[in-house]
Amino acid sequence: MPVFQPGPAALPDPLTQHPISLPDGTVLQTTVFLQRAIDHPNISVGHYAYASDNDVPQDWAARLAPYLYPGAPERLVIGPFAQIAQGVRFVTSSANHPLRGLSAYPFRIYDMATTGPYIDEAATHGDTVLGPDVWLGFDARVMPGVTIGAGAIVAACAVVTRDVPPYALVAGNPARVVRMRFDARTVEQLLALAWWDWPIAAILSALPAIEAGDIDALAAAAPR
Repeated sequence: MPVFQPGPAALPDPLTQHPISLPDGTVLQTTVFLQRAIDHPNISVGHYAYASDNDVPQDWAARLAPYLYPGAPERLVIGPFAQIAQGVRFVTSSANHPLRGLSAYPFRIYDMATTGPYIDEAATHGDTVLGPDVWLGFDARVMPGVTIGAGAIVAACAVVTRDVPPYALVAGNPARVVRMRFDARTVEQLLALAWWDWPIAAILSALPAIEAGDIDALAAAAPR
């Protein structure tokens, strides 16, 4: 049985722009806490959610969700402790071309005053929701209106076109469930414990239980 050492005494403030420093003190510019890095009326970000990209953008919102404009009919919700790898893109509803008629050509974009039908159609796809503690692997794509459940893992280069259950591992194009990370009872317990909503001090205190996969120890560590 592996022995897990206590974790860090504290994490950086979730409003820190660049939370990682290398051993020599150099601040790593390629990883950001998204609560600080994104200021967009259609995007909400949970605490400690981060993104990494070797090609550091000036605008993280535009990099991650390039078709989501302020005032669009849809939202992007990123849950706490989400982990977003290099190359990930959220293709939100406003990226869609009109699909109700005989042509998908977006004739109305050349006179923006007439695009109301496109906006109404985009609204039918709904918000894109990334649950807490989700890991999106390298170059993953998340399509419009998808909800990815808590604790899910999306494999590198996967294209997520439909909702993903909590704690599923999905891969491929279109992404399909490869396996569940835990049995149904454990998933139910994890969702009930919702450790990502605990005070950060309690999470760090419970880190050995989280790392060891000890659900009983995690439950015992839950704040009262």
